[in-house]
Amino acid sequence: MTPFQHSYAELPEHFFAVAEPAGFNAPELIAWNAPLAAELGIEDLGDDPAQLAAWFSGSEPLPGARPIAQAYAGHQFGQFTPQLGDGRAALLGEVVDAQGRRWDIQLKGAGRTPFSRGGDGKSSLGPVIREYLLSEAMHALGVPTTRALAAVATGEKVFRNHLEPGGVFTRVASSHVRIGTFAYFAARNDKEAVQTLADYVIQRHYPEAADQPQPLLAFYKAVIERQAALVAHWMSLGFIHGVMNTDNTSLSGETIDYGPCAFMDEYHFGKVFSSIDRGGRYAYGNQPSILHWNLARLAECLLLVDEDLEAFQQALDSVPDRFGAYFGPRMRAKLGLTGVHEGDQALLEQFLEHLETNELDFTLSFRALGERVLASDTSRFGDWETRWRERLDKEGGEALELRARLDAVNPLYIARNHQVERAIQAAFQGDYSVFHELNEVLKEPFAVQDRFAAYAQAPQPEERVTATFCGT
Repeated sequence: MTPFQHSYAELPEHFFAVAEPAGFNAPELIAWNAPLAAELGIEDLGDDPAQLAAWFSGSEPLPGARPIAQAYAGHQFGQFTPQLGDGRAALLGEVVDAQGRRWDIQLKGAGRTPFSRGGDGKSSLGPVIREYLLSEAMHALGVPTTRALAAVATGEKVFRNHLEPGGVFTRVASSHVRIGTFAYFAARNDKEAVQTLADYVIQRHYPEAADQPQPLLAFYKAVIERQAALVAHWMSLGFIHGVMNTDNTSLSGETIDYGPCAFMDEYHFGKVFSSIDRGGRYAYGNQPSILHWNLARLAECLLLVDEDLEAFQQALDSVPDRFGAYFGPRMRAKLGLTGVHEGDQALLEQFLEHLETNELDFTLSFRALGERVLASDTSRFGDWETRWRERLDKEGGEALELRARLDAVNPLYIARNHQVERAIQAAFQGDYSVFHELNEVLKEPFAVQDRFAAYAQAPQPEERVTATFCGT
């Protein structure tokens, strides 16, 4: 049975609250990620759909689980809320895989917790379908992310704007500690708790920092690196998180909380999908500056314990350069460039300007570059293509090798908004075939899948999704 450990539940009691799932009368298993279960070492849970649905809806206690809701605060669209916490999530416990890596297993949508703040603690089926598809798609793309272990339909209705089918999602993460977790204790001037939490996160994620003269500073610099690399990876794929609040910024460096997120279709630097982001704070092009802002909030928390303001300021000032150190190589690779030459940045900017001016699809335009390597004409991207080919001549190498290199970094399949929405609407009618097929396609985002060619296409005008919504 599940070899649960409970390191977070062994922290001081004000770090969390006991959270018993509500349970449901007739849960139905929609998806069980058996390969992930095997990676986690919990394959002996079996494959009985009814039993898995009971456990992963919270309707029956999973042996060894000790469900808790974690306490945290958060800056939501820049405004600080001193207490948020897991309002519809319950951490069942942790498992350690064969490589010694520790993973949280958490239910989302299983009922009220002490942090629900008047909410019902439940989830519509839509956010369950969305998070399953998006998190597994991001994993296949190589992006650090939380994972999807199970999706369950509860058989009950929940009321959001209207009545919708309910669901429970089982999320796997290397931890659920957020910048907002530190902010929760810093807002209370609880220096002991900030130090305890830092020690815990360092031991769990950044053990090399413990041996440095200033462990908290070393930890902070390591978080900067992971977050800069993460956001650079997002943006190289046209991904918009949509709600980069500090409570949605994981200290492990994983993408977490797939609420109103989206992949762009046509490229636009200021693209916004989130229905609640009316001012464009979390627009595509603003993500690096929001990353910087969020990391400043983390520094404020850590300065309660390590008061070396100058050192932390220097680290914070490095964030734009650290982002550029990851974003630049990723975008050069998407153009097929391995070396660095004068004019490369201008070449990239001109390509993006061409996409924006002509309202071209971000993913398909980059993917087309592989095809252009073998094309005899230079008409697809106008004058820019001529300059790009001249730049490629400096790279040398065979055309087929270059095409393979381009196709390896420019995906053909992404979790397009209209396809995800199609899967959600079908699931609302009890049809999960679209969800399963889309999930299967997204497992191989870089490979040509002839029978699934339609999933690579940009939406028709009538299919466009212009707004995405938070799961609450």
